[in-house]
Amino acid sequence: MNNLSNPATIRGLMSKHGFRFSKTLGQNFIIDDSVCPKIAELSGAAKDVCALEIGPGFGVLTAELAKRCGKVLAIDIDKRLFPVLSETLAGCDNVEVICGDVMKTDLNAMIRERSGGLRVIVCANLPYYITSPVIMRILESKLPVKSVTVMVQKEAAARICAPIPSRQMGAVTVAVRWHSEPKLLFEVPPESFMPSPDVTSAVIRLDVRSTPPVNVADEAMFFKVVKAAFSQRRKTLLNCIASGFALEKARAAELLSKASVPASVRAEQLTLRDFAAVADIFSGGVY
Repeated sequence: MNNLSNPATIRGLMSKHGFRFSKTLGQNFIIDDSVCPKIAELSGAAKDVCALEIGPGFGVLTAELAKRCGKVLAIDIDKRLFPVLSETLAGCDNVEVICGDVMKTDLNAMIRERSGGLRVIVCANLPYYITSPVIMRILESKLPVKSVTVMVQKEAAARICAPIPSRQMGAVTVAVRWHSEPKLLFEVPPESFMPSPDVTSAVIRLDVRSTPPVNVADEAMFFKVVKAAFSQRRKTLLNCIASGFALEKARAAELLSKASVPASVRAEQLTLRDFAAVADIFSGGVY
């Protein structure tokens, strides 16, 4: 494969194939030759594994995954990349490049039909603008995957991996922790990309749980409570729950009391068990 850590090589491929970076698609391709091997190693890549890569770019991470995995499924929405990938991934016979939108593709069917029965991991350098939607779609789709290793904006990584409870947490923190065990792996500076973004990136790994960390009567209600609780970050839990469920404050306070959760706290002060307790009170239809 061409030396894709060399900007001159990238520019040559772009000129040859008439390719230009798309700001709309958030394209920033890795050119630091130390980053992708590290991501691949920490992702859980192995010969009995099929890696699902989202957004292969020019194929730098794809090639590293191909060296370590039994198979790689690389999905990208940008058809302009396919002639480039056919050149940069020449000789990587265990790579299948698929044209598709990860937010619309039936990923369960793709894995079932194309993974060859191997254990599955997800690995990606995600565009900043679609980080949370992609992560949540993967987790909420209940895909048969062991882990999700992704590069995201540093601030997003901090929010996703924030402790619970903590001031840094948000609704996405709770959702990710419900489905997985997140871990911040390492940071990646702007100069590791072409073109260079304005912010630092970070690689995180989400080890997918086989069962939720706490029991709830109704998972949909759990997430409805979480959404309401974080809907107005500066407001108390009482105000957020009353607003989110269209309740009189007195009634909302009564229900929170039944859940043994203080009405005066903010969402960032709650544990997963607290959210579950409130959800279980509400799931009885008493509100």
